[in-house]
Amino acid sequence: MPQTPEEESLGALVAEASSHISTLVRSEIELAKAELRFDAKRVGTAVGMFAAAAFIGHLCLILLSFAAAYGLAYLIPTPLAFLVVTVVYLVIAGLGVWLGVRKLKGLAGMKRTARSIRDLKEIATPEGSDLPEPVNRDAT
Repeated sequence: MPQTPEEESLGALVAEASSHISTLVRSEIELAKAELRFDAKRVGTAVGMFAAAAFIGHLCLILLSFAAAYGLAYLIPTPLAFLVVTVVYLVIAGLGVWLGVRKLKGLAGMKRTARSIRDLKEIATPEGSDLPEPVNRDAT
């Protein structure tokens, strides 16, 4: 039974829409991957800074604390000399942590992907639809 031109065009429109949706979903997945790679690099850099600060703090604590404390003990009582050296190393380690935290605060998250998915939801959801709102698990 031959189809009418209206039926053929409707079928073609559905096939074309399906193709576009498939392409759009693949593009959104690629965008999410790109944003995650970018954030992963920044997290890796921050972790490297934390590790470097911890390593340097550890080496300094082991190699220099005794020498510095005993050298300072010629000027002040020995227990106070050890306390001064400890405070200096704590300040250095705190600086490393502060730099790592600053690196982490600059993370962008997946803002573009989230906005794009929100726009897709608005496009795909017919007005007056009774679809439930998604549960926001981050709000709790």
